[in-house]
Amino acid sequence: MLANMHQHIVEELQQSARTDTVFVVTAVIFNLIVLAVNAGVASDAASSRTNTTANDITLLIFILMTILVNSIAVIALNTGKQTRGKLLNGVLNMYADEGIDKYYDSSLLMNYNQRYVLFIGVILCLAATAVLVPLVIRFL
Repeated sequence: MLANMHQHIVEELQQSARTDTVFVVTAVIFNLIVLAVNAGVASDAASSRTNTTANDITLLIFILMTILVNSIAVIALNTGKQTRGKLLNGVLNMYADEGIDKYYDSSLLMNYNQRYVLFIGVILCLAATAVLVPLVIRFL
C-alpha cells in the first residue's frame, strides 16, 4: 500500500511539473509575440497622422490580454507551487514514518519555492516589457 501511495504522489508531482511547464512556455511565447505585434502597431500609430484610433484600440486589446494571460499564468504557478509543497510534505512524512527521511534533504523544498519565484519573475518582466515598450513607442 505504501509503494502505491508513493507512486501516486510521484505521478502527481510529474503532472504538476508538466502543467507548470505549459504555463511558463505559453506565457513566455505569448509575451514575445505580443511585444512584436504591439511594437509594430504602436510604431504605425506613432508615424501615422490618420486612423490612429484603430491602432490604439488594437494596442489596448493586446495590453489587456497580456495582463489577463500573465495573471492566469502567475495564479497557475502559485497553485502548482502549493500543490508541489503539499505533495512533497506528504512524501517527507512518509519517509519519516519509515525512518528514511535522512536521505532526502528537506532544504530542497526551499529550492523548489525559489524556482517558482524566479519563473514568476521572468513572466512578469516579459509582461511588463510587452506592455511598456509599445506604449513608449506610441506616445514618446
